[in-house]
Amino acid sequence: MTDDTRRVELRPITMEDLPLYEALLTDPRMMTELGGPLAREGLADKLRGIVRDVEAGTVWFDVIVEDGVDVGTVCVWDPDEADASTEIGWMVLPEHQGRGLASTAVQDVLRRARSEPRWTHIDAHPGVTNAASNAICRKAGFSKLGEHDVDYVGRTLRCAHWRVDVS
Repeated sequence: MTDDTRRVELRPITMEDLPLYEALLTDPRMMTELGGPLAREGLADKLRGIVRDVEAGTVWFDVIVEDGVDVGTVCVWDPDEADASTEIGWMVLPEHQGRGLASTAVQDVLRRARSEPRWTHIDAHPGVTNAASNAICRKAGFSKLGEHDVDYVGRTLRCAHWRVDVS
């Protein structure tokens, strides 16, 4: 998407993006709402699995690129649980936050989802205290369904539950 001051693009994640992936998941500022930073150990293997899934077309996991600089990620996936809904998540490096990059990326992904008959709705689960991510959900047209506890890498997080129709 383009505006007067910047160009934002999405591209599929690859193993060459391991430094960005690690930067996002090991930074205490990035992971405040997700129970704290993750250890670097095992992230390369996790990314390798994500890249395999992207190549197989089972998930969308894109790098957010602003003016040629990799600034974050946005992804859509179907959880392992049979009764769970399709989910979306996003992260933007702290030095690039507050400029609408995640919002633009989320809206781009939702446009893509609406153009492909793959899902009927997509859920987001930002932390209840994550004002920026909850604002992105509102701006992107999600409806808030309530709050619930979510398990994330063995951590229980209190999250808002948002849903958007993409059918």
